[in-house]
Amino acid sequence: MTSSTASRTAASSYRYALLLAMATALFLVLGAGALGVIGDGRADRWYLVVIGVLAIGSVVARFRARAMAVVLLATAVAQVLVPVGVLAAGTSATGSVSVLDVAGLTAMYAGLFALSSWLFHRAGRARPALARRSPA
Repeated sequence: MTSSTASRTAASSYRYALLLAMATALFLVLGAGALGVIGDGRADRWYLVVIGVLAIGSVVARFRARAMAVVLLATAVAQVLVPVGVLAAGTSATGSVSVLDVAGLTAMYAGLFALSSWLFHRAGRARPALARRSPA
């Protein structure tokens, strides 16, 4: 793979990862806010923790690809833990919530965050190869 091809691959992976992470976060906010994932609005506010992990982690990572891969993986884990915690604590209106629906939506959002993490990892892995090949 030439350095220009590796550079394009890394840049494309980074852009796709960032776009996917932003779109997933946006759909999570819209879905939890407008439709309600867990039931009532109070329980759905816990999804702001997931957005907080993503926002604070991204700033701390300074949007570097390798660090963003870790941040998105932590975001996927937070995505799984929020509904588990809310349902276990009995905070939601359990009569109006299908656990199967919540599990499906959680798996979808966590999977999208994990896919974004993989794309960031792929972008970060291609960057060091470029540094080794460039003349000093």
